[in-house]
Amino acid sequence: MPKENRKRGRREEEKKRKLENADDEPGQKRLKAAEEGEKDFVPLQVAGDEQDEATAVSSGPGEMPFYGMLDEEEQGYFKRADEMLELNQFDNPEERSLFLASVFREAEGKELKIANSQSCSRLMERLVLLATPVQLKTLFQKFSGHFLHLIQHRFASHCCEALFIHSAPIVSLEVTAALESEDTKTENGGIVLSMENLFLSTIKELEGNLGYLMTERFASHTLRVLLVVLSGQPLEQSTTKSVLQSKRKEKIGVHGAEKPKDTALGKRTVPDSFSDALAKLITDSVLGLDTTYLRALATHPTGNPTLQLLLQLELTQFGKQRAKDENSIIHKLLPDDPIVEGTESASFINGLVYDAVGSRLLESIVEFAPGKLFKALYREFFKERIGSLARNEIAGYVVSKILERLSKEDLEVAVELINPQVANLAERNRTGVIRTLIERCAARRVDTQPTALQLELAYSIGGEFDIKNLLKMGRISPSKEEEARKDVNGANASQTAKSAPERAHGSLLAQSMILIPGALSGLIFESLVGLGPEPLMEIAKDPIASRTLQAALTSPNATIIHRRKLIQQLYGHIGELALDQSASYVVDAIWEGTHGLAFIRERIAEELAENEGAIRESTVGRKIWRNWKMDLYKRRRADWIKQSKNKAGNDGFQSLEDLDVQAPAPPKSSI
Repeated sequence: MPKENRKRGRREEEKKRKLENADDEPGQKRLKAAEEGEKDFVPLQVAGDEQDEATAVSSGPGEMPFYGMLDEEEQGYFKRADEMLELNQFDNPEERSLFLASVFREAEGKELKIANSQSCSRLMERLVLLATPVQLKTLFQKFSGHFLHLIQHRFASHCCEALFIHSAPIVSLEVTAALESEDTKTENGGIVLSMENLFLSTIKELEGNLGYLMTERFASHTLRVLLVVLSGQPLEQSTTKSVLQSKRKEKIGVHGAEKPKDTALGKRTVPDSFSDALAKLITDSVLGLDTTYLRALATHPTGNPTLQLLLQLELTQFGKQRAKDENSIIHKLLPDDPIVEGTESASFINGLVYDAVGSRLLESIVEFAPGKLFKALYREFFKERIGSLARNEIAGYVVSKILERLSKEDLEVAVELINPQVANLAERNRTGVIRTLIERCAARRVDTQPTALQLELAYSIGGEFDIKNLLKMGRISPSKEEEARKDVNGANASQTAKSAPERAHGSLLAQSMILIPGALSGLIFESLVGLGPEPLMEIAKDPIASRTLQAALTSPNATIIHRRKLIQQLYGHIGELALDQSASYVVDAIWEGTHGLAFIRERIAEELAENEGAIRESTVGRKIWRNWKMDLYKRRRADWIKQSKNKAGNDGFQSLEDLDVQAPAPPKSSI
């Protein structure tokens, strides 16, 4: 039986009709939301008259509002603008500022649509990156009242994160030095609030939803950024970066744009209201949560990083005495006093040690807990087991944090328990614990000779310590590595990628050994000197292992004899090294390594001069030519020799222009 003929496009018409009906009853929708407790915040008055174009159509309980969609013409314009900003091919900053202002004018009233758009949300992030303080404040006001929904959106959450990060320095400027009076108004005369008030209104908007946002897939990372902004901690610090962002996060930037210095500096100045708001946020986040729920968050993939950050901020911003408060996070996690085997707190700690997610929270507890609590935990759970825990792949990270807090006496005991495991750790390439152990021994002035003997046995070949075994240079032959470079998508490339972390860990351990005077650094120097020219060249050209050779040439623990023997083995290969991307850094390190060896420094310069043609044709080679001041060497050798003996090294050189010598202009880039 034939089907009934129906008009095409009826589904789209039905959707449109439902949306129109929703617009007819905005009061009933808001009343229903208020009655069910979804919203208890009155948003700020948004600058401009275009706010109504992007208001939500439906905001029922648990529903994401619909802010509308960009039409094809608008999408095309914003995509082209995004491409132009990404390439950053403007003649001067003024031209880019004019273009940026025109994009902001075109985006007025469409900010929420752009932030929620899969294709145009990147443009919003770049606009935030390049915006002036006034433009940032205006954009912040456009988002105000919608943050609760925006931070839960897959694309808009990244726009909010970028907005918080780049607005943070403006708060510090407002505190330390008031912005100019004309910066308080927009081009059309709208009032722009202070950035402090904008952040405080955002916090008020999120109140009552923190428990849910901590485990929300997209909102959790934005919430963590907001917490760091309120605390005044550096936003790009290596210790907090992994907590704030995922490794898979796309890096949105502008080619050639200057990086804002404020976000990379140390601790920022924040107003007192931020400290009060942060304290309230931390208290409210766990106010209605019991110990069982908090412990469940410890092993939650999304909730764990937020819990880590809350714990860290609680103990660092408000003092270690906060741990005594019954409503504090650490007290709720570990309520038993004393914490001994058989208690629930003991079971919780023992469960975290071997948990891939929970161990990260335990690391934070070990790192930031008050001294009295840490000592109690160490004596009860880790002191006797630290050797066996070091063997475990996950627990090893906790052991590293523990070693960083041990006193000299406790560290000596830990060394005795961990040293028998060094060979096993080296075989499994778990060098993180070994590296932390020797670094802390050097800092606490604990004897490293026993650890050096264990490392010598672990990495020996034929009864002698072999640096190539430590650097894993024998894992992939040069021919196979060359094939992997040619076939990036092939199996060889996969093999190279898998071995790279192992080689990196070995190189980091070698660099740490070089920095410690005595037997540990002696193992590295003696092994390098005994390798011969070809193995040294292989190490110098390896992008990972070459860092070890650079460290050996510039280490204060290397004697003149060690440096002379190392450099002399590279005679006849300096021109080749200067043309290699990785080995060129070794040639730069030779300059510092030849301090006090003027005759060797001059011998290297002579070899560079012999290869002038090839070096000048190479981008890498031109950097070496400039760093070694070879133009001065060729034209005024006596001046070069005189200045090369200066203790300051390269800093003591005068340029050819200072000596009134005409020479080709060096390239702008530098190592």
